[in-house]
Amino acid sequence: MDLVARMDRLPKPGETVTGETFQTISGGKGANQAVAAARLGAHTKMIGRLGDDSFGVTLRKDLNSAGVDTNHILETPGVSSGVALIGVEQSGANAITVIPAANGRLTADDVNSFQEIISTANALIVQLETPIETVAAAIQVAKKYGVLTILDPAPAPKGPLPQELMTVDILSPNQSEAEALTGIPVIDWDSAKLAAAEMKRLGANAVVLKMGALGALVYAQDGSIHQITAGEAEIVDTTAAGDAFTAAMTVALCEGQSLKNAAHFGSLAGTLACTRFGAQPAMPTRDEIKAWADSHPSF
Repeated sequence: MDLVARMDRLPKPGETVTGETFQTISGGKGANQAVAAARLGAHTKMIGRLGDDSFGVTLRKDLNSAGVDTNHILETPGVSSGVALIGVEQSGANAITVIPAANGRLTADDVNSFQEIISTANALIVQLETPIETVAAAIQVAKKYGVLTILDPAPAPKGPLPQELMTVDILSPNQSEAEALTGIPVIDWDSAKLAAAEMKRLGANAVVLKMGALGALVYAQDGSIHQITAGEAEIVDTTAAGDAFTAAMTVALCEGQSLKNAAHFGSLAGTLACTRFGAQPAMPTRDEIKAWADSHPSF
């Protein structure tokens, strides 16, 4: 659950500022991506854990309302659901503190008990809000059955990732996550190419590096490199824009699009999400993306 405070600007360390509004909004990277995929028409199932608190009830209800199959989300007795404390300033920039709670209780055994669910999927999207060994187990199952694997390495890892996480079909970090993985600050297209090349060297089959207002850099499996330029938009809130991107890109890949075209579709979804407040409420539908693209032909 995202606990969101809006303010003129984010506080500096040790400083107290007065906020403008406060909301509780369903979130979580995996849940955001599941909602985004479902709104785009994909048959979406989610594996995870919720606490046995009121947040858990609301989170499951919101996922179901978006069309996500939640039959494989387990309830964890005596544990709170995951929460994120989010500050959003007028510019749309945010600062987020995540408390995993029940998310941290998802185990490799949980994942292995749902092998049949993963084996019948077209694609598996994983994130780093659950334990590393659990993520690795999910990737291992997907690879066993030839399922496309996409890792969104967020929150940014504190050190190198295990090899089994790096060797996914598509690694899709943002700029700060790419720096955490490679040690290369990503500030422009040239540094993005260096970071993407390093992630390829570390084992990723392909890299899609999300670069915020710049767009995205695609480093395909065949070695080709593509710059996906972002369109101009009135930024309201950047929360979950990357989740919209990852989900839309994955849906497009499952529909047979090339990685370049899928990343462009992802960029459209991510940009549109930035024009709305909140995480899951900002995830666009296919019709909304089409209307946005038609009204922004230069995108």
